[in-house]
Amino acid sequence: MSQYDEIVQPHVGIIEHGGRRFSVSLRIAWDGIEYVGRLWFADEAWDDLGIPDRGAFPGKSRDECLTMARGLTEPDLVKRYKRALAEKRRYKGLRKHTEEILAKIRYLNQVAVSMRAGLLDVDGAAQEIDLTEQQLHTLIDQLGTHAGVEQN
Repeated sequence: MSQYDEIVQPHVGIIEHGGRRFSVSLRIAWDGIEYVGRLWFADEAWDDLGIPDRGAFPGKSRDECLTMARGLTEPDLVKRYKRALAEKRRYKGLRKHTEEILAKIRYLNQVAVSMRAGLLDVDGAAQEIDLTEQQLHTLIDQLGTHAGVEQN
């Protein structure tokens, strides 16, 4: 199982802070050794993914991670929300661009592995690899336009 397989994000609870309500969920993924959960806080009035807390809930199962997270009191969740807010990403454009680069690298590797396993013809895979490398170079050339630019 890869670390990107079967990521789940069950609901943990609701908190109130600053006159607003936040839905709290726990994003749980397998990291190759154990399950790791991270709290996410999303404003109920907004249609966004929310912001993550850096604290982790490691466990032998998804249920173990979720049990630990649901064991937190509302004041504990509010403290974690404040920490997440203080560490909220400011350079969203750079982050998004970096994620695009990583996705292209993963795709490049997937094509190369499939070609070596005989699942793709060599000529077609080689063309796809060349195209993906060109796209990567373009993305890397654009990094400077995103670096240091804060977004709310």
